[in-house]
Amino acid sequence: MDDARHGLGRLGIWTFAFDGAPAGEVREAAAEIEELGYGALWFGEALGRDTFGQAWLLLAATRRLTVASGIANIAFRDPIATATAERTLGEAFPGRYLLGLGGHRVSDEVMELDGYPMPARGRAVTTMRGYLDAMDAVPRHGPVPDPAPRRVLAALGPRMLELAAERTWGAHPYFVSVEHTASARRAMGPDAFLGVEQAVVLDPDLGRAREVARAHVGFYAEAAPHQRRSLQRLGFGEEDMAGGPSDRLVDAIVAYGDLDRIAARVREHLDAGADHVCLQVLTDGPGLPRRQWRELAALPR
Repeated sequence: MDDARHGLGRLGIWTFAFDGAPAGEVREAAAEIEELGYGALWFGEALGRDTFGQAWLLLAATRRLTVASGIANIAFRDPIATATAERTLGEAFPGRYLLGLGGHRVSDEVMELDGYPMPARGRAVTTMRGYLDAMDAVPRHGPVPDPAPRRVLAALGPRMLELAAERTWGAHPYFVSVEHTASARRAMGPDAFLGVEQAVVLDPDLGRAREVARAHVGFYAEAAPHQRRSLQRLGFGEEDMAGGPSDRLVDAIVAYGDLDRIAARVREHLDAGADHVCLQVLTDGPGLPRRQWRELAALPR
């Protein structure tokens, strides 16, 4: 899939940092990201701003930029609410909103965020297929967006990747290696969109950068069972995850160092079959990483 077909460009920004920033600062940052030439702005959802409120904030602050939920958590809302919100954004901002879906919780695993039990849904592929069916069945009693908003799934395993290719525009894998990108492209075939999140630490001090990267990888390897299973499918064992992530695992998941090292990782994903790479800047402190977003804008597109 070439740039002309998907319209997101080769490079985007992915962030959780907007949740901790005032709305005015978020608007300013989004407008700057657009002016820097990135093709898409992706944002996560946990227990900060509601995903559709966040999307409206970002879309209203920009003019051309694609705004993408990465992802809207299906455990947080009924399919009716998701479908009608998707239509609202699609009608208000034609062609600019991309709905990423994921975040179901399997019922036999307990996970808490800041002491709050995260809602459970059921088995992954069955749950997502049923959710998509329910969204598609919601009656239309308002304006119909033209074009229809595009959807992607937060797919990691082969069956979810196949569902993404079958039922949506494509997939948005998070916390993955270049090897996963290659396997995802094989699973989905040549036509589905593949937009890959890539965590980066922009710091020429490799020792310091690796420690920031290690903290990020350690969090997911310890707290996210679905990410542990994904890592195991990629050939990482308990020795890579237990007691702090191994250098091998950290190096596979996070690109760190100077612009050249990060550019090389982006190119590896594109060569492996990604259509679009969205960069999540990791830092060792709070606040929006606006300096790093500016510097990363110099990467080849």
